[in-house]
Amino acid sequence: MAEGRLDLELEVQEIFQSIDAGRNFLLSGGAGSGKTYSLVSVIRQAILENPTAKVACMTYTNAAVKEIEERVNHKNLNVCTIHDFLWDNIKHFQKELKEAIISLNNDEEVTRISIDDIIPDTFYEDLEKGIQYKEYIRLRDGIISHDELLLIANYLFDKYPKLSSIVKDKYQFIFIDEYQDTSETVVDIFLTQFKKSGRKNTIGFFGDAMQSIYEDGIGNLNEYKGDGEDKVKEIPKKQNRRNPQLVIDLANKLRTDGIIQEPSIDTNAPNMTEGLVKQGTVLFLHSTDGDIDKAEKFLAENYAWDFNNSKQTKELNLTHNLIADKAGFRELMDIYDSDPIIGLKTDILKKIKDNKKNNKPEIAIDNNDTFDVVVDKFQLKNIQRNLKKDILLADPIKAELYNKLKDKLFSDVRKIYMNKDALTDDKKQDKDDENKKGSKRDNLIKHLFKIQNSISLYKNKQYNEFLRVTDYRIHIRSIANKRQLKENIDNLINVGEKTIEEVITDAHEKGISVIDDRLLKFKENNEYLYNRVMDVKFNEFQKLYEYLEGQTPFSTQHKTKGAEFDNVLVILDNGGWNNYNFEKMFLGTATPSVLERTQKLFYVCCTRAKESLGVYFHNPDASVILKAKEWFGNDNVIKID
Repeated sequence: MAEGRLDLELEVQEIFQSIDAGRNFLLSGGAGSGKTYSLVSVIRQAILENPTAKVACMTYTNAAVKEIEERVNHKNLNVCTIHDFLWDNIKHFQKELKEAIISLNNDEEVTRISIDDIIPDTFYEDLEKGIQYKEYIRLRDGIISHDELLLIANYLFDKYPKLSSIVKDKYQFIFIDEYQDTSETVVDIFLTQFKKSGRKNTIGFFGDAMQSIYEDGIGNLNEYKGDGEDKVKEIPKKQNRRNPQLVIDLANKLRTDGIIQEPSIDTNAPNMTEGLVKQGTVLFLHSTDGDIDKAEKFLAENYAWDFNNSKQTKELNLTHNLIADKAGFRELMDIYDSDPIIGLKTDILKKIKDNKKNNKPEIAIDNNDTFDVVVDKFQLKNIQRNLKKDILLADPIKAELYNKLKDKLFSDVRKIYMNKDALTDDKKQDKDDENKKGSKRDNLIKHLFKIQNSISLYKNKQYNEFLRVTDYRIHIRSIANKRQLKENIDNLINVGEKTIEEVITDAHEKGISVIDDRLLKFKENNEYLYNRVMDVKFNEFQKLYEYLEGQTPFSTQHKTKGAEFDNVLVILDNGGWNNYNFEKMFLGTATPSVLERTQKLFYVCCTRAKESLGVYFHNPDASVILKAKEWFGNDNVIKID
């Protein structure tokens, strides 16, 4: 047996037996099983046994990248995202990249890559910088983004088997963490296209099918698993090192893949005390009035939960919208997510598309038509047959918004795009988290973050960090300059009831955060959105900042995957999202897709808890309560009215 293998976990030993047999493998482990620990062990052992071999490890979270790089610091290890890995391996084949984009554009069955109906082979002949991969897409200029990269990479690996040989020769081992979130297109590259090359290498997957909660992930490898030599060998990891016994018991009732988790045999595991697994607490709380504050108060008074400690305690909601009121950024959320005028514009565009799709007569729109003229042409009505325009104008606030756009050209208004991701993307679980690559935040929110970051660093007495981030640093030449900076930041900190516009101006004039070209360009290209945000109080943005920086107990259920907390309160509210239905999950009456989606998300939420789990359900019917008693135990289902 190779050096050191007997000291490894049994599952890792089994992985190397698969590697020795020339097979690809899948380590399937439930929540808290120590998958990342196993991944690190496999990387270390692979390098130990093959000191000259290169290893690629693809993962999704900054925390996982950091953990792997810190624990396996080796020149032959490349830890990166899947997108970066693929781009790094195809970016030098510029001729083939150009041909791929042109071919995919000209393929009627491919809708995601579209420049014109048909483009010639010479389309990119004069492209100076070649095909580039960036955070945004501009296909005419040869700039591709995340989604296009996956399609193009798959096309190239399919057409050029030699490309697979090149990658296999470069990397003897390729490991993919959180495989269930990986695009089906990517898995096809590694498990189908790679077979076209006779070269040998090992592909290893690590993850949990029960934690596949993102729509664009493959979910599972059922199509590729099996006992044959060319199939992926599945190795289950059943131990749970995170959760107390009662949470493990609940989680096992939710799993649908046959894996039954059990406490770790390691007496030093986090969920063990004096050689025994912690029992923990699981509670199903419900009330008729929907007052979540009562649930928080109950847990604080009876179980000593501290909702002021965001590192220990988290409240999980399905959407940012459900959190906005409690966290204090409702007005900003409404601007980005439910602007009534942009909603009307979207309805018009949908009507245009539907008319075309259903071969209905098109309503002519002239180039010089204003937004108001087009609204009148379409005469859109709600379900009660009332004109949507009349409904808007009957509300003074909405009427004022409508009047700001009514005389603008419809061709300009139709380009206005507002998305809550530009406001809420890159949410941290706590203040020590790192920002992710490729944040969708817009340049206005980024500028406001820069201002508030300066304020926070100064208030927290992190003066060296503050001096590094403030734009005033270029003016510091003397003690007098430092005194002036202190006076400037002291004045800026006291925002009181100032609007965002006033604070941006103050920060600019005081040299704390200078208005740069990116903000000016954003203002020019997004005038309506910019002006709406300017009227909001800056102290509301500060609430958003605290939420996104992980300084509150609130998080969305999707964003918490991979994290763990002592106490977790899960709020079972669909939030008007038809993709999920918690009531029908308990009753088992949801459609198969909704049931699977909801159950997996609930599983992920429950298994974040290291000590205590609370679940709150507003006004459940008797059948839900009956199921809750089966899952949680009779004594743990509590009415808190």
